Amino acid sequence: MTVWQVILAIIFPPLAVINRGCGSFLITLLLTAAGWVPGVIAALVILNKS
Repeated sequence: MTVWQVILAIIFPPLAVINRGCGSFLITLLLTAAGWVPGVIAALVILNKS
């Protein structure tokens, strides 16, 4: 997880996890649509996994 990915996860979460696969992108996109905070949390959790 780089600094740029964390910044991108805070600004627009789905774009930060786009390289992690379609499932991660869709989950983060849906959570971001439901609310910004759940999308940011999901993106940071997905980015934190190695």
